[in-house]
Amino acid sequence: MTPMQFDFTNLDAPSRYKLMAAAITPRPIAWLTTQSPQGVRNAAPYSFFNMMGAAPPLVAIGLMRRPDGTHKDSAHNILTTREFVVNLVAEHDAAAMNFTCIDAPPDCDELAAAGVAVAASTAIAPPRIASAPVSMECRLFQAIEAGTSTIVLGEVVRFHVRDDLIDPARLHVDTLAMNLIARMHGGGWYARSTDLLQFERPTWAEWHGALHADG
Repeated sequence: MTPMQFDFTNLDAPSRYKLMAAAITPRPIAWLTTQSPQGVRNAAPYSFFNMMGAAPPLVAIGLMRRPDGTHKDSAHNILTTREFVVNLVAEHDAAAMNFTCIDAPPDCDELAAAGVAVAASTAIAPPRIASAPVSMECRLFQAIEAGTSTIVLGEVVRFHVRDDLIDPARLHVDTLAMNLIARMHGGGWYARSTDLLQFERPTWAEWHGALHADG
């Protein structure tokens, strides 16, 4: 069956967003906590997010602008203070995370409004979300202005893992016990990470050897 093709060079931005956001799933969620130069805290979730490398340890977040072209609070705070925290979202935080999507004015503290407890960061000013299974304190590595989006690369300077989720001797994280949720399609759909598949990564030597042994 021949797939339907869309020419993105001739498609408007809302249509491109609709197609991409519905197809590129599931997406991990960066529940960002930032702080303005005046000390106003902000929290908001972003699912255009992932790990980009370990040397240096980088995460990438895509932050869309407001319809009038101005930066939203998270982007403004990151660009001006060069600091932010990426908190991962467990299912028990889903409702609070969703509340922080609210289109609040810049002087609103979403953490206080949502009743979210925080803990002090150790290297930067913005606080961590206390209930998050993992929090990453980040400093701005690079910002890329791309059309109506600001792509932020953050360098992780502190990595916090809840004590019951980590074997510090082996650096083994109990990933399943984090009970993370991921962003799906459409209006407010999310996925649990409970239905899994596992495959061993192949090696050329084993595959090539088996191929010639069978021949």
